[in-house]
This record gives sequence, C-alpha cells and structure tokens, in this order.
Amino acid sequence: MKEEMEMTIFTVFFQMLALLIMIGVGYFITRQGMLDEHTNYQMSGLLVNLFNPLLILSGAANSVGLISPGDMKTVGLIAVGMFAVFIPVGMILSPVFEREPEQRKIFQLMFVFSNLGFIGIPVVSGIIGEEYIVYVTEFILIYNVILYSYGTAVLSRRLSVSSLKEMLNPGTVFSIAAMIIIIFEIQLPDFIKTASTYLGNVTSPMALIVIGFTLAQSDLKRIFCQPRLYVFSVVKLLVIPLLLLPLLKLVTKDMPLISVSMVMLGMPVGNVAVMMGMRKGIDGTNGSAAIILTTVLCVFTIPILMFAVGY
Repeated sequence: MKEEMEMTIFTVFFQMLALLIMIGVGYFITRQGMLDEHTNYQMSGLLVNLFNPLLILSGAANSVGLISPGDMKTVGLIAVGMFAVFIPVGMILSPVFEREPEQRKIFQLMFVFSNLGFIGIPVVSGIIGEEYIVYVTEFILIYNVILYSYGTAVLSRRLSVSSLKEMLNPGTVFSIAAMIIIIFEIQLPDFIKTASTYLGNVTSPMALIVIGFTLAQSDLKRIFCQPRLYVFSVVKLLVIPLLLLPLLKLVTKDMPLISVSMVMLGMPVGNVAVMMGMRKGIDGTNGSAAIILTTVLCVFTIPILMFAVGY
C-alpha cells in the first residue's frame, strides 16, 4: 500500500513536471526572440475565445453517458461552496499580506480567483482524465459569475451593466452548452467531436507557453525573493485545500470528483483579477509575481494534495 501511494505521488509529480517543462519552453523561445508580445497577445486571444472553449465542448461531448446529472449537481454545490469559503478568507487574510488599501484589494481577489482554465484543465486532463474536464467547466461557469459580480464590486465598490455583460463570453457560452450536452445526453456527430478534440488539445501546451512568456518578461528576483509571497502561496495552495478536504469527503465519496475538486481548490492565482485591477490603475507588480510563483510552486503542491486525497 505504501509503495502504491509513493508511485502515485511520483506519477502526479512527473505529470506536473511535464507542464513545467512546457512553461520552460515558452520561457526559452521568448528569451531567444522567437515569441514577442504581439504574438503572445494573439495566442492569448485564441486560447480564451477559441481553443479553451472547444476543449470544454470536446470534454463534454466525450463524457456523455459517463457522468450522471447527480454528480453534476454535487460539483455545482462544491463549486459554490468553494467560493463561499474563499471570499471571507480573502477578506480576513488580505490585510495580513498587504497594508496598502489598493494592493490589499488585489490580494483579496487573488485568494478567490484561481487559474481554473489555463492550469486547471491541463492538470485535470493529465492526472485524472479528459472526461472529467466537464467538472471543471462547472467551476469555470460559477467563477465567471463571481468574477464579474463580486470581483467588480471589490475594485469599483459597485456593480455595472458593462461588467455583467462581460459574463457573456465564449467560455461561459460553451460551459453552458457543455452542461446541456451532459444533462440531456446529447450525442454530437463524430466529425464535430473529432474537430473540437483536436483543436481543444492545443489549449494545454499553448497556455503553458503563454505563461512561460510572462515569466521571461518578469523580474525573477522580485518574484522569487519575497518571503511574504511564499507564505501566501503555501496558504493558498496547501493550507486552505487541506483544511477543506474533510468537508469535501462529507459531501461525496466519489474519488475522481474529490480529486477534481481538490485540484480546483489548489490552483495557482489567475491573471484575470490582477488585470482587472490594473485597468483600475492599481499596480499589478505584486499580483503578477504571485501568479508566476504560485504557478511554479503548484508543480510541487498538487502531488501533495493528490497524496492527501489518496488518489
């Protein structure tokens, strides 16, 4: 039994290491001048508006009949519960890491909004199975609602019609479509499934290369030499998920579902909230550093979470 657990944690670690290598490729080709800011911007747009939504669609299309509506309801409950915990945690702990009011807002949002798409989808697909990506779509759907309501309220102290309109994006539309496909067990034609799968598979390597570009453009000393960011990373990536694991096991006994949920709980900081803050004139330097640091560290923390789950 001990040997099996050791094999599992090493397997997960090496799968995460493969993702880190792809980030390294993005770093290398950027430093070599093969990837510039304009190309990276276009790649990011393709990821958000095309490849990632198609990966969501293919995950749902290939999961028809494998996931029950009851499991989907459970995932939705867990996703809502996750944000219900993250929001007050961010309110309580953000003053510990930042005293300046505007920067404190960024830390508050960083506790809540993780990289569920660019990192979450590749990790779930590689470690747990491609058919479970549909669970991630539920988290992303609820994420979008919270981001453009709570996230906007934190930064602006008010909600706006324009922010709510932003919820209507390809990721949200395809997430809703994925839910419908699963719930009503809609069988898409094979040629659509094949095309969406091939195009969706572009997501993981391209997303990681984009992160590598960001790393290459960053001040590495500022990222890796701030003790408070390491403390923040440990709290976000390990402490909070491990504290929530017993509650998760009370909600469901399904091991893949628990594993997907733990991956979602332990995801690194996402860039959307930081970018929203920058649009409001808030300095995003610390936020960008936290994004890179937590992304690198999750290579080591995700195997620990999977070990704790017993996956």
